[in-house]
Amino acid sequence: MTDKYPLPPGPGHWTAWRLGLAFHRDPLRLFLELPRDHGDIVHAGLGQFHIVLVTHPDLVEQVLVTHARDFTKEHGPARQVIGNGLLVSDGDFHLRQRRMMQPAFHRDRIAVYGGVMADFSRRRRDRWHDGQQVSVHHEMTQLTQLVVAKTLFDTDVEAEADAIGAALTTAMQTIFLFPHMPFAGLVKRLRRRSAHRFDEAMALIDRTLYRMIDEHRKGGRDRGDLLSMLLAAQDTEGGTGGMTDEQVRDELATLYVAGHETSANALTWVWTLLARHPEAEATLHAELDQVLAGRPPTVADVPHLPYTEMVVAESLRLYPPVWTYLRQAIHDTTIGDYSVPAGTAVFVNTYGIHHDARFFPNPGHFDPQRMTRAARAARPRFAFFPFSGGTRQCMGESFAWTEMILVVATIAQRWRLRLAPGQTVVPNAGLTLRAKGEVPMIVEARK
Repeated sequence: MTDKYPLPPGPGHWTAWRLGLAFHRDPLRLFLELPRDHGDIVHAGLGQFHIVLVTHPDLVEQVLVTHARDFTKEHGPARQVIGNGLLVSDGDFHLRQRRMMQPAFHRDRIAVYGGVMADFSRRRRDRWHDGQQVSVHHEMTQLTQLVVAKTLFDTDVEAEADAIGAALTTAMQTIFLFPHMPFAGLVKRLRRRSAHRFDEAMALIDRTLYRMIDEHRKGGRDRGDLLSMLLAAQDTEGGTGGMTDEQVRDELATLYVAGHETSANALTWVWTLLARHPEAEATLHAELDQVLAGRPPTVADVPHLPYTEMVVAESLRLYPPVWTYLRQAIHDTTIGDYSVPAGTAVFVNTYGIHHDARFFPNPGHFDPQRMTRAARAARPRFAFFPFSGGTRQCMGESFAWTEMILVVATIAQRWRLRLAPGQTVVPNAGLTLRAKGEVPMIVEARK
C-alpha cells in the first residue's frame, strides 16, 4: 500500500508537538491554515502515530460513505460522558441500536414532537419582557433540554434543568483533560480538582438518567416515547433479551447531549448573527409576518418558512456544532491518491469545508441567500454537512431542523434580540462549537 501510494503532504513529523499546542490554543484557526498551506488532505505524525486532516467534499464522501468500512468511529473523549451510546458504538451493536430507535424519529412522530416544540418556545418567549437582558445561551439550553426530555423521554426536567445544564457543561469542559490512554490515571491524580468536578457532574447526570429509567420501569406502561421503546425493545438479533439499564442509560445520555447541546449552540449563533445583520433579520420578519399573519407558528408552517430555514442553515455553515468528525483507519487503506496506514486518526474538517471559498465565496460573511434549496443542491454533497453522512448520519436530523425553525419563528415573531453593549461573541471549539460565555442580549419588542 505505502509503496504504491505516498503519504499525504504535510508539515512533517518534527512539528507534531507544535501542532498539538496549536490545536489546543485555537483548533479552528489550525483547521483553516493546514489545508491552505498543504492541500485538501494533510498528514502529520510522530513515529508510528499518524494524523490525517481531510478538507474536500469528495474525500469526505470516501471516508463517510464509499469507503466507510475501512474506518471505525474513533471513540475519543465523548465515551466518558455517553458511554457506549449510539454516537460512539460500532459494528453490529450500533446497527441494532439504531434500528430500535429509528421509529421514534419517523416523520409522523416528528409532527407530534413539533407541537411540543412550538408550545415550549411560546412559553419561553412569553417569559421575557421588553428591555430585559437575557443570557441567550442559557435560555436556548434550557429550552432545548425541556423539549428533548418531554418529547423523547416524557419527563419534565424544568426544576432541575439549570443543575443538569451546569453538570453537562462541566463534564464537557473537563472531558479533554482525561483521555483514554495508558497515563489517564496519572493525569487524573495530577489534576485532582478537575477530576473531582468531573466526577460530581457525572454523578448528577447519572442520577437524573437512572431516575428517568426507574420511573418508566415502575410505571409499567408504554408512554409512546423513545424511552418506553428502549425499555420494551427485545434485541432478538443479538440474542441478549431486553436492554440493560446501563445500555438504556448510555442511549439516553447520547440523545440528551446530542439532542439539546447542538441545537442550543446553533440557536445561540442564529440570534447573534441576526443581531449583527439587520437586513437578514428584516427579511426573516417579513416572511414570518406574511406566512403567520400574527398567529403562533405550528409544525405545519415549517415547510412554508424557507427563509427561516436558510437563516438556520447559514448559521450551521458558519458555526457547525459538530465542527469535526473523527474516524480511525481499521487497516492500511487510501484516501484519494494517498496512503493511510492502519490506526491513523482521520479528522473530517467540517469547519474548514464550510469556510472554503471554492464552495462558499466570501465564506466568513453571513448570507442566508446562499442556502436556497437550489444552491444547496448544486454543491457537492459534502460541501455542507452539519449532521454528518453515510450510515452514521444523525438520526435526529429532521427533529433538529424542525425544532430550530420553530424556535426561531416563534421567538422572532415577537422579539428582536440585540447584543448587550460591549459584547463580543467568539467561538469556543470543544466537544461542540459553542459561543464563548453566556451571550447576554437585550430583548426588544417588535413594533
